[in-house]
Amino acid sequence: MTQSDDRLIVALDVPHAVAGLELANRLGDAVSFYKIGLGMLTGGGLALAQELKDEHGKRVFLDMKLFDIGATVEKAVRGLVQFDLDFLTVHGDPHVVRAAAEGKAGSHTKILAVTILTSLDRADLDASLIKPGEVQEIVLERAARAFEAGADGVIASPQEAALIRALPQAADRLIVTPGVRPAGAALGDQKRVATPAQAIADGADHIVVGRPIWQAEDPRAAAQAVIAELP
Repeated sequence: MTQSDDRLIVALDVPHAVAGLELANRLGDAVSFYKIGLGMLTGGGLALAQELKDEHGKRVFLDMKLFDIGATVEKAVRGLVQFDLDFLTVHGDPHVVRAAAEGKAGSHTKILAVTILTSLDRADLDASLIKPGEVQEIVLERAARAFEAGADGVIASPQEAALIRALPQAADRLIVTPGVRPAGAALGDQKRVATPAQAIADGADHIVVGRPIWQAEDPRAAAQAVIAELP
């Protein structure tokens, strides 16, 4: 039997906390780490985070992708770390990362900086008036700046994981990769993807998998199959 492996983070991208808890119960001891995103914030996401931590002994990644002026980010992070979170995301702009690092002071929460969303490609960056250049180059530069600003890790696609891991600033920092799809799975809205094994081999510490698990007929078996793929 495949045991849980906290390198796998299951994204609870379901409508509300009740559905999230039902899914977590179905997955049982096969999964030890969960991601709760912005879409569930108004559906009891923070309460679910606390329940998963306190009553089920799970690790929790709160994916809020915070972005605001520094003082507001610092206050928001200071409030959120009271939930004993393992990971919390902010946008990778240096002023945001610095504020988040100040806000989490004294807690064990790891601040992860978003480089470029894995659903975006160069055409999307052009539409957002992001400077010219290859996506990978921009991700690499944003990752380096985020590390220098105090990020504990970054969110990046599997295709950039190896490049980020090679950065001098990346020593002892985390790389967490969404956009991971088991072999044969549908891509959905992700554009920069890799298999679980490839993502870990390229330097990721954790992979985030959502739909291929929670849309499966047997989510527990699907999670175990992903873990079995990990090197």
